[in-house]
Amino acid sequence: MRVLLTAFEPYGQWPTNSSWLTLVELLRIRPPTSWLVTRRYPVDFDRLHSALYKDLSQGFDAVLHLGQAPGSATVRLETLAVNAGGSMSESGEGVERLIVDGPEAYRSHMPLNRWSQRLREQAIPTQISYHAGTYLCNAIMYLSHHWVAQSDRIIPVGFVHLPLATEQVVTSSQPLPSLPVATLAQAVAIILDDLLEQAV
Repeated sequence: MRVLLTAFEPYGQWPTNSSWLTLVELLRIRPPTSWLVTRRYPVDFDRLHSALYKDLSQGFDAVLHLGQAPGSATVRLETLAVNAGGSMSESGEGVERLIVDGPEAYRSHMPLNRWSQRLREQAIPTQISYHAGTYLCNAIMYLSHHWVAQSDRIIPVGFVHLPLATEQVVTSSQPLPSLPVATLAQAVAIILDDLLEQAV
């Protein structure tokens, strides 16, 4: 079992990214192993596309992407990735298809209901979300599913949106929801453990 676990670099007003903070904390509490390969991706469509496809070609058994969701109070397990790329704050003409002749959407085959139950059992606020938006988080989920579909392999792909880490908002003038990075890392660890259990 080999899993690709990814996060994003900082962007915009955020000097850090909760997805990357979470991945770093995860590796601190769980030393790196041969079955887990981690990556930090740029917040740039073109650079993301090429880096992602290069990594996917290495032949992983599962792919789990992490992303930051400012304003979210829960760990969000994403159901759908749509064939649209752009910022949700842009006007409609700024949103284009990620793959011109690709399907309208891909649905994750990860066990989201089971993950949600396991996280809630550990008192981690969680919800199953309809889709991952129209920006890079959605793009990486969609492009991963499309790569898998084109390669004729059966590889589960998942995306988890994480709230801001508490350290990101402690000095902010905005009352944004957050969770401790240790809790976020615990959530990802639970999900990874479930993936490994199902592979046995």
